[in-house]
Amino acid sequence: MVKSPAASIFKHDLELEASVGKDGIDYTRVNLIRNASVAKLYEDALRYEPGTSISSAGALVTCSGKKTGRSPRDKRIVDETTTSEDIWWGPVNTKMTEHAFLINHERAVDYLNTRERLYVFDGYAGWDPKYRLKIRVVCARAYHSLFMNNMLIRPTEEELKNYGEPDFTILNAGAFPANRYTTGMTSTTSVSINFKLRQMVILGTEYAGEMKKGVFTIMHYLMPKAGVLSLHSSANQGPLGDSSVFFGLSGTGKTTLSADPARALIGDDEHVWTDTGVFNIEGGCYAKTIDLSAEKEPEIFGAIRFGSVLENVVFDEDTRIVDYSNISITENTRCAYPIEYIPNALIPCIGNHPKNIIMLTCDAFGVLPPVSKLTSAQAMYHFISGYTAKIAGTEEGVTEPEATFSACFGQPFLVLHPTQYATMLAEKMQEHKADAWLVNTGWNGGAYGQGKRIALKYSRAIIDAIHSGELKKAEYHTYPTFGLEIPKAVAGVPAEVLNPATAWQGSAEDYQATVGKLAQLFKTNFAKYQDQATEDVTACGPKI
Repeated sequence: MVKSPAASIFKHDLELEASVGKDGIDYTRVNLIRNASVAKLYEDALRYEPGTSISSAGALVTCSGKKTGRSPRDKRIVDETTTSEDIWWGPVNTKMTEHAFLINHERAVDYLNTRERLYVFDGYAGWDPKYRLKIRVVCARAYHSLFMNNMLIRPTEEELKNYGEPDFTILNAGAFPANRYTTGMTSTTSVSINFKLRQMVILGTEYAGEMKKGVFTIMHYLMPKAGVLSLHSSANQGPLGDSSVFFGLSGTGKTTLSADPARALIGDDEHVWTDTGVFNIEGGCYAKTIDLSAEKEPEIFGAIRFGSVLENVVFDEDTRIVDYSNISITENTRCAYPIEYIPNALIPCIGNHPKNIIMLTCDAFGVLPPVSKLTSAQAMYHFISGYTAKIAGTEEGVTEPEATFSACFGQPFLVLHPTQYATMLAEKMQEHKADAWLVNTGWNGGAYGQGKRIALKYSRAIIDAIHSGELKKAEYHTYPTFGLEIPKAVAGVPAEVLNPATAWQGSAEDYQATVGKLAQLFKTNFAKYQDQATEDVTACGPKI
């Protein structure tokens, strides 16, 4: 409970009037709950938030409302003089005027200040004390406070006592809509970041993932400005201290292949590479739970217990057993849990410099090799490209393989131009002598519908061969058109699988046509970045 004398209240109000930079929240209120215990947040969520329950495993089951995923089209960054020239403006980063932000900010403040209960969570982004940010989350739902209690790094009692002013504040008024007539609004949803005021405002969406990815967007701007590289990746570390970083879009196997019982998990989604190693940004994991089972993903399944938050799942009303195959609410069912719920997590989540950079793709065209060794320039090219493919049935209207390119394997969260992140990656790789690999976990022997998806045991064997050093010493030959170096042999993987040309079951004409189609898609996509890419990187594209 927070109580302040009248003199402090008066002084507080004067400060708010005098400074636009204050967040405007009335921290003098009696029913303001700061860094509440998990049990307290459970009680409040169950008491005050309709549709909240406890699963048979002890997790808090909740609903995010109408929005069950992020709203990237409603994301805005304030166009102001201190940052405007740095930001990669365009389809990812849409401009918002300072005036429009202040309207949304006041709308959020007015809503939050009228709630009966207000939750504040003060935590950290980044395990390395040198680079970590103090993040304050102000929200009206116990569910949102518990979610960020899991996703941010939880301060000790002493750290909380001496927390001071936050570096960035998130005002989550998601239950209250944005005014559609405010300049720049396209709907009643608005997720906006003001780097000058160090504030983020959420209106019109109660999906908790907006806060998580908002923090990552903030780090994606501030970390490179501090001279260190932010990465949308998972990371693990071997018993000898060798770290690996895994990039990959949804469905490529990033979570599955980085979850290795023989290696410690540094983190599953967001990292920063510094002069001393790599650290996790988050204090927890946000895992997809669609078709989750103890057999397929035992670590994640076991992490769903008291303290975890299950979003938008369906469960039996009597037994409270969750049906992870039921997607009647959304396919994007998720669970947020503290990283220490994973048995082999590396705590604190700070690893050594990566020795291997693994870029995962799910090529549904069936023409990329299961593994290729990349040069530094090729690594930059494929990092900027961020390729994978959707397959028929994954989205409405997708009837054949559809190429998807997401720069730096995380385009929705980039703030700077992709080439800036890629250049920093190449510099880090060169300085620390890291090897780069392109690993295709998609189709082999033909495109989706004709060939077969590469067996998980083969992909695991490839990752094992990377970690053991086998592939570093292997013999290679060049794969035409894409110019990729393919190993002649990998232990545990049939030789015919390694080369898409020999694995292809169809006609030679069909194979060449498919290669040409994917190559052209790569070239067309990369043309968007060519003006800021160096010649040696551009030259790594397919030769048609």
